[in-house]
Amino acid sequence: MEGPRSPRESEYSQVLEFLHSHLRPEAGWSLSQEYPTALGPTNLNNIRIITEQGKVLSHAVLKPLIIKTPIAILKAAAIGSVVTDSEHRGQGLSTKVLEECLAEARRQECDIAILWTNLHEFYRKLDFELAGTEISCTLENEFTTPAASGLKYIRGANVSAAAIYRLYSQHTVGSVRTAEDIQKFMNIPQSTVYTAWDQTGQLVAYAVDGKGADLTNYIHEWGGSTSKIIALLSHIRKEKAKPVTIIFPRQSTNLHRQLKELPGSVVTEGFLGMIKIINQAGLFAKIKKTARQNGLQDLILEKQGSHIVFGLPGDLLTISDEKDFVSLLFGPISEIPLTAAATSEKLLKLFPLPLWFWGWDSV
Repeated sequence: MEGPRSPRESEYSQVLEFLHSHLRPEAGWSLSQEYPTALGPTNLNNIRIITEQGKVLSHAVLKPLIIKTPIAILKAAAIGSVVTDSEHRGQGLSTKVLEECLAEARRQECDIAILWTNLHEFYRKLDFELAGTEISCTLENEFTTPAASGLKYIRGANVSAAAIYRLYSQHTVGSVRTAEDIQKFMNIPQSTVYTAWDQTGQLVAYAVDGKGADLTNYIHEWGGSTSKIIALLSHIRKEKAKPVTIIFPRQSTNLHRQLKELPGSVVTEGFLGMIKIINQAGLFAKIKKTARQNGLQDLILEKQGSHIVFGLPGDLLTISDEKDFVSLLFGPISEIPLTAAATSEKLLKLFPLPLWFWGWDSV
């Protein structure tokens, strides 16, 4: 066997054929169309494969992302499309390509890695843990809103990527993208772009439903003011004539509150994904810098032997398993198990850290 390694340019079409036959055998599109930035030719160096006699046996890909948040800039490695040929499973090949993706993430100085999977126990062996918060709201009933007055709605991807980019850039948490990235995303199969325009012809809201074989019937990308987004959701619900579900981050408090007040809305809270710390020293340094900027001058966060020590002087939490610390950093948590309630109250002003990956980021 050869690898794990990056595919050669001459092997690119073979890799796509392998993924298509194992992950999308019934689909009428290539995975390079479904994941244009992660599985496009420009990300070839971040793909890992194992081959034998010219045949691809196992595959995984990482997509480095710069995540902006109000408190820090994080570098994340989104990992996905992990698959091994059925005749070669049970040999640890998926683990090998994953470990090589993680090694590459370290080489590129990523702070964290994230993946989306139902195989929780398998990935826990590699120190991933469910963390972060994803809120979904299903709108069971049709509804009206005053903000819809005077808006024009269009369904379809024939929209200026620059206009979408303008609204996307207003998000306080999300990956750094270009208008060119957004243009590629808008052409993903099995996705529907909805837009709302005001009377001056200005784009005021957008929403994206579906993404290839993933996120079917989920609105996973959106932008605009809360009132305009809700107006667009009202239109989408009426046009589809069936319930629609939107997913959003914990920090979208206005949207969360207003959606909960709609008749027939069902709100569910879940995990953002499975997260692993890659660059502990770098991540801890960013967190302590942020703490100082927010008035927590004496935050203690450091590795001592095999343990992580976290808290304030005189009131420290010793964590033996890094996986437990991931959920403390990124949530979901409602309290921090420290001796003094005042300490927990201070730390909860900063933690959990805001983190969000929009649907187009998933691989």
